[in-house]
Amino acid sequence: MQIWVDADACPGDIKELLFRSAVRRKIKVTLVANQSMRVPTSEFIDTVLVPYGANIADRRIVELLGPDDLVVTADIPLAADVVAKGGQALNPRGKLYTADNVADILATRNMLDQLRGGGQITGGPANFNAKDKQAFANQLDRWLAKAK
Repeated sequence: MQIWVDADACPGDIKELLFRSAVRRKIKVTLVANQSMRVPTSEFIDTVLVPYGANIADRRIVELLGPDDLVVTADIPLAADVVAKGGQALNPRGKLYTADNVADILATRNMLDQLRGGGQITGGPANFNAKDKQAFANQLDRWLAKAK
């Protein structure tokens, strides 16, 4: 089991939490991004650099992940692909995407995307905060407890 991170848009606080968890729990964490990232030196922390372009990091993550792996992403279409391949996806705000919920979440996301495109909805999500970080940490701890 391994943790993959859609790293380009992942908050720094979440990356730091993942780095500490990787070393403490001795579980592999791999950040996938289209730009170089500084990470602590550890046998449990790795990076994969992909070319710049739409969804290239997403496709690489889906290609590399194994069953029961965890992917950290806020990208709902990526989360749906991860779940379809047998993995689980965790949003940096603590929402776990599973086979039971990802189809509904994706449908809602697509509807809201259409409304935004038509100018009927403006704005975006609230700023990432300490409550989001704690919700993520709680879900990560649950996943790690099952992983070992």
